[in-house]
Amino acid sequence: MATSKDGGKSAAGSGSEQKSQPAKRGFAAMDQNQQRQIASKGGQAAHQKGTAHEFDSEEARRAGQKGGEVVSRNRAHMADIGRKGGESRQSANRAAAAAKPGGNRQGSTKEE
Repeated sequence: MATSKDGGKSAAGSGSEQKSQPAKRGFAAMDQNQQRQIASKGGQAAHQKGTAHEFDSEEARRAGQKGGEVVSRNRAHMADIGRKGGESRQSANRAAAAAKPGGNRQGSTKEE
């Protein structure tokens, strides 16, 4: 039997060898709540120290504009967003028409 790096033994020539990922260590091994608590303490300390970065409105506007430009380069993504918006608007219009009395022209039983 061959010995692997981490001290475990594996059968040589077993045909289908499975590659295992290394065990998580440090921050990655913690549960999400514990990670949030530690990150929160770091942010609070930076604010108290005066070294925390705070966006002003102009800087936030530029960051949003930059992100929007990057997203809008993906034509397929933009088409998908537009399609979803159109579907949403169309279903909202249908719901509003159904809620109105006499709003449905095709199936109307209204006498003229």
